[in-house]
Amino acid sequence: MLANISRELETHLPEGLLKLLQELGERARGRMEKAFLVGGVVRDALLRRPNFDLDIVVEGQAIPLARQMAKAKGWAIRTHPRFGTAKLSWQDFSLDIVTARSETYAQPGALPTVKTGTIHDDLARRDFTINAMAVRLDAVSFGQILDPHGGRNDLDQKLIRVLHRGSFVDDPTRMLRAIRYEQRLDFRLHSDTEDLLRQNMDGVNTVTGERLWHEMELTLAEPRPEKALQRAQELGILQRLYPAFACDEWVTNKFAQARELKEVTLSLSAVYLALLVYRFDEARIEDCINRFRMPGWAARTMRDLARIKEILPSMQMAEFRRSELFGDLEGCNPEAIAATAVASDSPVIRNRLWLYLADLRFISPLLNGDDLHRLGVKPGREVGRVLRTLLEARLDQKVATREEEETMVRESLCLPPRS
Repeated sequence: MLANISRELETHLPEGLLKLLQELGERARGRMEKAFLVGGVVRDALLRRPNFDLDIVVEGQAIPLARQMAKAKGWAIRTHPRFGTAKLSWQDFSLDIVTARSETYAQPGALPTVKTGTIHDDLARRDFTINAMAVRLDAVSFGQILDPHGGRNDLDQKLIRVLHRGSFVDDPTRMLRAIRYEQRLDFRLHSDTEDLLRQNMDGVNTVTGERLWHEMELTLAEPRPEKALQRAQELGILQRLYPAFACDEWVTNKFAQARELKEVTLSLSAVYLALLVYRFDEARIEDCINRFRMPGWAARTMRDLARIKEILPSMQMAEFRRSELFGDLEGCNPEAIAATAVASDSPVIRNRLWLYLADLRFISPLLNGDDLHRLGVKPGREVGRVLRTLLEARLDQKVATREEEETMVRESLCLPPRS
């Protein structure tokens, strides 16, 4: 008899999501198909960890089922017929419905070739045993768990185990995922899996930079990414990703300090990235960007970091104007500025960087272009020049009110004071 985890699902999932899964299961059954909840949400329900990222696999045709559901609920739907997948969206929530499939790999590191299959085929293509479990969703069998690879036992033993010996050869990015899960869950790699990882880590060179970056980005999004980075360094794969990467005591301490930042809203992932490469020179930063073909936000963070580091000596000067500090940092990525503040050993530099982040970057003139037109400023470049002068005056605390700004404009234009 198959084990049933309906109680765990009832405890783990909000009532609305539970009813949604039950409805999906019944709609699939009405179409003579079977729907299953799969992957991380099943794993985390058994671990009693929050996870509402729902993935549904259908033995049948996922897109028609998704369309039926979208029509009944009035939800948005996006389909990918080539892959037999659909995404349903409503408000701020979404779920993926996919057709059960099997996968084959033409060569190591390549993207897989897929074809329609059974739920057992679909589970067999997964990365680790703990992610290769599925739960029936129809009313007759709701909560029955399919666990053909021993995932539940590995959860109990706190093990990360691949499904077969060629797993890391087929998809070398699984090595990074294995480390991430190991550290996030406080598990350990099964000894055979660790041996396979050590034997195959050179396989990361067969994977595109974009795919490797995706795994790095997920690692940097972890609550404590330094744990996974340290483990990757210990195993030797961090250096395979990029030889200059290092997660030493300096990096781990700075990551911990970054988590204590309270002054401004920041993307911690971007701060972590900037700290990881903080000791790179500009040439190495460009090489790293090219290696991973980084997206715009990541490339900008790193390039702005290099720019900020160049102006740090002048930031040490005893005499400084707030408007000059603003001009030096204007347009720089806030996360790159925050990372520099965390990395710096100079209290003067730290204080000035935080002054910009917490205060100066939010300052603007109280007057706008329409106000200046009414005061007699000619349209065109002159408006921009006057607004910049007002901004610098506000930054340097020479004016504080609309009246003082108007007076400054009138004096610059030699206009009579307002009566």
